[in-house]
This record gives sequence, C-alpha cells and structure tokens, in this order.
Amino acid sequence: MRPIIEFCLSNLASGTQKAMEELEKDPNLDIIEYGCLSNCGNCAVELFALVNGEYVSGETNDELVENIYTFIEENPMF
Repeated sequence: MRPIIEFCLSNLASGTQKAMEELEKDPNLDIIEYGCLSNCGNCAVELFALVNGEYVSGETNDELVENIYTFIEENPMF
C-alpha cells in the first residue's frame, strides 16, 4: 500500500500546485485532489496536505514536499 497524499483544491490555487506536481512524479505515492479537506482556517494561511490522513504543512512548496517525505519516513505504514 502506498502513502496517500491529499490536496485541497483551494490550497492548490493558493500555491501547493507545484508541490503536488512534484509529488505526482513519484510512482510510490497516491495523490488525490479534493474540493475541501475541512481545514479552511489553515488553508487560508499556509501550504498543506494530508499524508495518510495527518496534517503536514510547509512555508514553501519545497519545504512542504520535504516535510511530506520526512513524515512518511518517520511514520511507516507497516
């Protein structure tokens, strides 16, 4: 089973599009886009994604991608 990375469409429009495009290049990840992830307060102020259901954020797209990979390494699914 591959890690699931979920992005909010509103957050994609606010800047996470580049992070999502970078992560989509990794065949070991499942990337999903949703209309809303119910994190509206955070969505308005920072870049974020849900990784296996857990909130991960970053100040920049590069930091977000790095934090996602770090989270996956520190929280193995098995």
